[in-house]
Amino acid sequence: MTETSPLLFLIHVSGAAALLLWSVRLVRTGVERGWSVLLRKLLRRGAENRAVSAGIGIMAAVLLQSSTAVAILTANFVASGAMPAVAGLATMLGADVGSAIVAQILMTRADWLVPLLLIGGVGLFLKGKQRHSRMGGRILIGLALIFVSLSMLRDATEPLRDSPALVSAMGYLGGDPMTAFVIGALLAWMMYSSVAAVLLFVTLAAQGVLPVTAGVAMVLGANLGGAVIAYMLTLGAELAARRVILANLALRGGGALIALIVLLLLAPPLEMIGATPARQVINLHLLFNLALALIALPLVSPILRAVSAWVQAPPDAAQLTRLSALDPAALTKPDRALACTAREVLMMGEMVEAMLRPVISLFQKWDDDTAAAIKTKEAEISRMHLEVKLYLARIQRAAPDEDTNGRVMELAEMAVNMDGASNTISDSIVALAKRLDQEGTRFSATGWKELCDFHDRVLSNAQAALNVLMTLNPDAARALVEEKDHVRDLEQQLQRSHLERLREGLSESIETSSVHQETLRALKQVNSAFTMIAYPILSETGDLLSSRLSKAS
Repeated sequence: MTETSPLLFLIHVSGAAALLLWSVRLVRTGVERGWSVLLRKLLRRGAENRAVSAGIGIMAAVLLQSSTAVAILTANFVASGAMPAVAGLATMLGADVGSAIVAQILMTRADWLVPLLLIGGVGLFLKGKQRHSRMGGRILIGLALIFVSLSMLRDATEPLRDSPALVSAMGYLGGDPMTAFVIGALLAWMMYSSVAAVLLFVTLAAQGVLPVTAGVAMVLGANLGGAVIAYMLTLGAELAARRVILANLALRGGGALIALIVLLLLAPPLEMIGATPARQVINLHLLFNLALALIALPLVSPILRAVSAWVQAPPDAAQLTRLSALDPAALTKPDRALACTAREVLMMGEMVEAMLRPVISLFQKWDDDTAAAIKTKEAEISRMHLEVKLYLARIQRAAPDEDTNGRVMELAEMAVNMDGASNTISDSIVALAKRLDQEGTRFSATGWKELCDFHDRVLSNAQAALNVLMTLNPDAARALVEEKDHVRDLEQQLQRSHLERLREGLSESIETSSVHQETLRALKQVNSAFTMIAYPILSETGDLLSSRLSKAS
C-alpha cells in the first residue's frame, strides 16, 4: 500500500481485522466440531479440584482460542449440576489465562509457516475421510489465515507511522487511557473475540501506530469486553450459571479497570516486561490474567457467596402463558403454516432438552421436585404433539399438493420423535433413577463416570440437533448422523465394559446391572430421536442413501 489516505487505511485495516476474526472462528469451530466431546469430558473432569479446573480451562481455551467458548460450556455444566460453581469459576479463570497464552503464540512471526499450514490443511480437508481429519485441516487453514491477516495488518499500518493525522489521533488515545480502555472493551465486544481484539491492538503497537499507554489500556479494556460477551450470551441461563458468569465478569472486568488505575498512578517502567512496545503490551496482558487467576483462585468460594447474595432468584410472579406457534390464521398460506409448525416442533425439542439436562442428577441424589418437573414437561409435550398433528392435518386439507404433504410428513415425524424422547426420559430414565434410590444402591465409580460421559454426549447431540432444525445446514446434519453411529458404537462398548465388571465380581456393578444397562439403552433412544431431525435435510441433498449415510465428502 503506497498511499496513506484515511479511507485506504480504514479499508485495509478493516479487511485484515475481518480476516483475523474469521480465522479465529475457523479454528474454534474446527476444534468444537472435531473434538467437542473430548473437551466437554475434560471440563467435567476438573470438577474435583479448583487448580485442576483452572489447568483444564487453560488447555481448553488454547484449543478453542476463545475464553468465551469455554465460559459458555462451563455455564452449561454448572446449570445442569454436572460441575460445582466453584469449579466453574476456577475453569473460567484458567480460560482467561489460556486466552492470553493464545495471543502470545499467534503474535510470533511465522510467515514461513503459512504455505506449509495451507498445504497440510487443504490436503486434510479435501482428502480426509474421517471427520477428525477434515476438522484438523480446517484448524490448520484457520491458523494459516491468522498469520496472513496479521501480515496484512502490518503491511497496512507500515506507511502510516509518519502520517500526521494518524499520529495525532493515536497520540490522543495515549494521553487519555480511560477512553482507550472503553474503546478496547467496545471493539472486543463488537468483534465477539477478545483474542482477535488483542492481536489487533498489539499489531498496531508493534508498528508504532499505537502508543504503549493506549495499547495497554485497550488490551485491558478487551478483557472487560471479552467477559461481557459471555455475560450477554448467558442472560437467559439458569441462576447458578449466571452467578458464575457474573463473578468472572466482576473479576476480569473489574480487575482490568483496577489494573489500569494502578498503572496510571504508579507509572511503573514497562521496559521491565518487554524490550519492544508490542512485547510490553502483550506481556502485560498475560501477566494481568495470570495474576488475577493466582489471586482469585483461593477466594472463589467467598466471591461466589458474595455474588449469590447479590444476584437473587426473582420473587414468584404471575406466569405468562406460553402462546402456541400454531397460528390458525396462517392456514390459508401453507408455507407460513409450515413455518409455524416448525417453530412449535423446535419448542418441543427445547423442552425435551430441558428434561434431559437434569435427569442424570437423579441417579446421584433423588429429588422429588426435579422428577415432578420432568413429568410436567412430558405431559405438556404430549399435548403439544397432539396439537401439532391436528394442525398438520388441517394444512394437508388446505393444500394437498405433493411438496406440502412431504413437508407435513417430515414435521409430523419430528414431533413423534420429540414426544417419544420425552416419554423415554419421563417414563424410563426417571423410573430407573427412582428404582436406584429405593433400592439404596449406587453405581460403581467407573460405571457412574461412563453414564455421565454418555449422558453428556447425548445432551450435546440434542443441542446440535436443535441447531440443525433452526439452520437446516447440510454439513451440521451430516455430522449429526455420523454422531449417531458413534453413539451406537459407544453404547455397545459401554455395555461390554459393564459385563467385564460383572465377570470381575464387582458388587456395585452386580447390584445396579439392570439399571445401568437400561439407562444406556434409554439414552441411546433419546439420541436417535434427536438425530432423526437431520434425515429430511440429507435426503434432499442426496447425502442419505436408502440404508445409511453416504460416504461422499
